[in-house]
Formats: sequence, structure tokens, C-alpha cells
Amino acid sequence: MKVEVINTGTELLLGEILNTNFQYLSRQLNKLGFDVLYQTTVGDNAGRLKDVFKTALERADIVITTGGLGPTRGDITKEVLCETLNLGTYLDLDTWNRINNYFCKRGLCMSGNNEKQAMVPIGAQVLTNEVGTAPGLAVTQGDKLIVLLPGPPSEMQHVYEKQLEPYLINHFAKQGVIYSHIIRLRGIGESAVAEKLDDIITSQTNPTIAIYARRGEIIIRLTAKCMELNEAKTLIAAMEALVNQRLSRYIYGTDDETLASYLGRELLRTGSTIAFAESCTGGLASSLITDVPGSSEYLLGSAVTYSNMAKHKLINVSQENLDTYGAVSEPVARQMAEGVRALFGTTYGVGITGIAGPGGATRDKPVGLVYMAVADDKGTVCDKHIFGGSRTDNKMRSALTAISMVIDRIKETENTDK
Repeated sequence: MKVEVINTGTELLLGEILNTNFQYLSRQLNKLGFDVLYQTTVGDNAGRLKDVFKTALERADIVITTGGLGPTRGDITKEVLCETLNLGTYLDLDTWNRINNYFCKRGLCMSGNNEKQAMVPIGAQVLTNEVGTAPGLAVTQGDKLIVLLPGPPSEMQHVYEKQLEPYLINHFAKQGVIYSHIIRLRGIGESAVAEKLDDIITSQTNPTIAIYARRGEIIIRLTAKCMELNEAKTLIAAMEALVNQRLSRYIYGTDDETLASYLGRELLRTGSTIAFAESCTGGLASSLITDVPGSSEYLLGSAVTYSNMAKHKLINVSQENLDTYGAVSEPVARQMAEGVRALFGTTYGVGITGIAGPGGATRDKPVGLVYMAVADDKGTVCDKHIFGGSRTDNKMRSALTAISMVIDRIKETENTDK
């Protein structure tokens, strides 16, 4: 079954909010085997929304919308659909009572414009929304299904899980499953990965293989469509084995694993601890580490030494180095790593200093220049990088690269000790 998702709301087109609804729906529908082939975002304009409905109904079997079911004049999704399909509406008393009770339980009075949300297209099935006021709706038109879901993500997900997913399972023959598996790599570029897997990519059928470059890592996504999940997993496993044969030295994890969680495992495995001194990243590397449950076992502390004064007074970076080489320099990065390691008494100390941008650059020190150092009982290593993205990108790439650098240091130490 071909599915098109229509996300409504001018705020989406303006970039004011991130469209997480489509990501959620696409993942859930894929699990049921439905082919999500189209995604359209349209603003709160009746004429354009009507055109989008007409196009979607021509090319998809199931059309699912999010947003535009609220009580205001700008919430027009239901009204435009009724106009497109020439459907009348009626006041559904059960829905009206539920909305009224929703307000009463909160000690509020239901506004007159909320009655708009209780108007239901003739022949539609109401998909009850127990966490908000706008119900979902399922409308059949010939062999087409049109589903209207509320826009707020928490409400949309609730209606999908409690109402729409059972509806789809009950009303459609089993579609099979679309199952994806992620392989995560570090220390290799996208083009090099593509070259090593070129013959697999050009001959792919089922499963398919796709390569993506993300901040500080490469992602390989394997996707199979089968009638049964175990069959899809078997196909994926065979493809994964081929990838592992060629790229095993670069693979650090799968699916939802992160560089930070992988580093945490390595620190626990080796009985090691770590501390960070961060300047341009402003604590981002430490934040990524603490996103991992149980990280208090190995992250003993961090210092956001954004100013030269903080570098000097908190972690003992020499004033001479700051004056002679500047805050963004190899000597300062090394002393940051050594100083924070001494401060917290950890196995590893990490120092990160750079120019995130967009300002602060000089002729010799461009935006994106970052020095990062790792100190341990065998000494201190320092790397220089020049990242070319936005301020946010430069901070994230610096944090992830520093984390990856510690992983390398652990591996090198183990190899040296053998």
C-alpha cells in the first residue's frame, strides 16, 4: 500500500519548528510494511492544501495528515478535506462531551470555538484523542483511506498508537515489514566506504544499502522488506556479514549506539576514568558523555574554561603559553588536558580549544580551527583540525572528534602494552 504523509502548518515551512511527526509516522508505518513513498508539507492555505489533497489521492492509497485540527480559524485541514470530497459534517455529541470533560477535569470552561473540533465528516470514524481536544478522523473514499491526525507530537503519537495502528491492522491485509539496521563507522570517509562497497551497492535488490555522512561518523543503513520480521533479519544479517568483512576495523556500533556510549563501554571495560576541559565546545562533549546512563562511573568531572582566566586559574594553563601562543594553540590544548586530568585525578584528561565562529578568526587561525589533546600516564597527544561548518556544526564535530580521539588512545595503549 502506497502512503503519503501531509504535514500542515506554515510554521513548518518557516523552519520555526522541526517536523518530528513525519519521522515518527514513517518509522511506525514501515514496521507494518506500508510503503511511505511521499511526504508533503503545506502551509495554512486552503487553496494549496486542496491541491495537495488532490495530488495525494491520485498517487497514494492511504493519505495521512498531521495538524490543522485545532479550534482556530487557521485550523483548516478537516474543512478543506470535506470541501475536496464534497462531504457534509455533523456535531458528534460523544466527541463534544469528551472535549467538554477534558476542560472540566482541569477546572476550565470549554470555549465556543472548541465545538468546531466536534464536527465530524459524514461517514468518518472518530479516532479518540485522550490527551488533547482534537480527535483524529478516518475517512474512506472509494478504495482510498484518508486519516487526519492532530499536530502536537504527543497527541499525534497517542492517537496513532491507540487508535490508528489497530485500525490499519484490522482493515488491511498484512503488508509484511520494512526492517532497517544501522551500522556505525568512524575513522573513514564516505567516499572510501562507498568505494569498498561499490559492487554490493550496484547489485543491491533486497535488502538495500545506503551510506550517509553524519557529524564525526559514517552510517550504513541496511533495509529489507519481507512478510515476516525474522526473514528480514536473516537477509540483513547476510548483508551485514559482507560489510563487516570489508570494514570491520572502522565499525564501532550498530543502531542507536553512539560514540559516547561506545567510549563509555571502553572506559568501563578498562577500568578507566575521564575528565574534560572544554573551551569552544562549552561543555558539549561532557554533555554527550552524560547522555549515557551510568556515565557517573567514569566521568569524574569537567571544566568549561571559556576564558583565559579560567584556563589559567582552574586547570593551571600557564599564562606564558596563553600570551605567547594564544588560547587556540597546541601548547594550550595540551596543558588543558593535563591540567584537568590532574584536577580530577582521572586516567584520561581531554582538552578542547578552538574557534567555533562565525567571528574570532585571524589570518593564521581560521574559523573551525580546533586543537584537541588527550593526556594519560604515558604522555599527551594533540591533534589539529579545521572544520568548515556553522558554529553549531563546528562545536558538535569537535566534541565527537575528541571522543573518538580518546577511543583511539585507549586502543593504542592496549596495543602498546601487548
